[in-house]
Amino acid sequence: VQLQASGGGLVRAGGSRRLSCAASGSVYSYEMAWYRQGPGNQREVVARIRSSANRYYIKSVEGRFTISRDDAKNSVYLQMNSLKPEDTGTYYCNKVPPTLPWGEGTLVTVSS
Repeated sequence: VQLQASGGGLVRAGGSRRLSCAASGSVYSYEMAWYRQGPGNQREVVARIRSSANRYYIKSVEGRFTISRDDAKNSVYLQMNSLKPEDTGTYYCNKVPPTLPWGEGTLVTVSS
């Protein structure tokens, strides 16, 4: 399965962005996640989803980000609202744990 993230770009603080991740094959049976790698930082999990009733967020994005999935489309999404400069980074999707090949990611830059 190959993963392709898209939807990144330059956005002002307080703005919104919706990221999409398209998988080349079925990810139905996987818990999926969005990972973020900020400048000089290690890649970290931002949000995870098993089902709509089973989602997890790191504290810094809770209440601002929403992860969702559409297994019929082999896709995972991340709606990001009230963006902050510290949300800047390259965003990737992968399963949990991240054993699928990493895609290129999509860069989100939040300006203050």
